[in-house]
Amino acid sequence: MSYSISTLLIRNLRDVFGENDPARRRAAIDEIYTEDCVFYDPSKGVYRGRDEIDRVAGAIKATHPDFLYQPITEPEESGNGGLVRWVSGRPGAHRPAHPGENDKADNEFADDRTSSRAQAVSLLHELASPPNE
Repeated sequence: MSYSISTLLIRNLRDVFGENDPARRRAAIDEIYTEDCVFYDPSKGVYRGRDEIDRVAGAIKATHPDFLYQPITEPEESGNGGLVRWVSGRPGAHRPAHPGENDKADNEFADDRTSSRAQAVSLLHELASPPNE
């Protein structure tokens, strides 16, 4: 089955970096990432392969296991890559006021964890490609 870049971005956000269950996270990684995938984190470096993606995603999620990730815009595609802007927070938490951010997210969802990592996690540049049909 083939996936659009937009679908891969959302699945990466929810099924990989947003998944608490290690078996479900790994199943998603095996389905949407190529064996030779590369994850770029601008603050920590480059990670190669599914095992590293799994390790990094698990470590990130472990820092805030009760947070959910929510896109605040539709994914944007460009060539064979794209990005999705998102926020994360505890379900039901009220979003703190941040100048210039109030119009971007649901007021019932906290965005305590917006960062440059958000875009890095969701950029697809050699990160995943649609499986061959």
